[in-house]
Amino acid sequence: MTFSLALTDPATGRLGMAVSSSSPAVAARCVNLRAGVGAASSQNVTNPGLGPLALGLLEAGLTPDEVAARLPEHDEHIAYRQVTVLDAQGRSAVFEGTGTLGTHAFAQGPGAVAAGNMLADPTVPQAMVDAALASTAPQLEQRLLAGLAAGLARGGEAGPVRSAGLAVVADRPWLLTDLRVDDADEPIAELSRLLELWLPQRDDYAVRAVHPEAAPSYGVPGDE
Repeated sequence: MTFSLALTDPATGRLGMAVSSSSPAVAARCVNLRAGVGAASSQNVTNPGLGPLALGLLEAGLTPDEVAARLPEHDEHIAYRQVTVLDAQGRSAVFEGTGTLGTHAFAQGPGAVAAGNMLADPTVPQAMVDAALASTAPQLEQRLLAGLAAGLARGGEAGPVRSAGLAVVADRPWLLTDLRVDDADEPIAELSRLLELWLPQRDDYAVRAVHPEAAPSYGVPGDE
């Protein structure tokens, strides 16, 4: 019930993921990022523990293919899972259990991996990868959104999507960007609006976290 895209930015070392689903609050369950390590999404009949597990295995030195091969050892219901894994070097792997729902597919490209289930069209993941890699937008967040929008334009899920999320991690243990639309009639359009609001302020918030003495004003009453 989900389609997702993970992407690296070779110029900055950043990692990001975008996801949408007919289920509410999809990003809370599926998006997993770790600075300098990788990205992982557990979807279909989601086990939220598989994402952090996959990142831990990557950090321990396993390749994405090795991580995917090890997942059945850690989940007795692995047949119901669809998991994507992308490391900081841009290598990727996908695990699809035999119980993956509906029309399901995945696509891989240089520094990119997408997958989905209960899709309206099996080419949705490839459309996401192609659009993200073709985008010349300066920010990784914008390229992720381009991929997500392309997946929706290709048909997205077989039913209407209700939630979406987009996150990016840079060189700190916390997320540089973490935007979520947990339920809306047009969640990807709302995610686009939030991203337009967020990007001009994003780096100021990063400065406030690491150099508060140099932090710019919030521009609100009481902090002019």
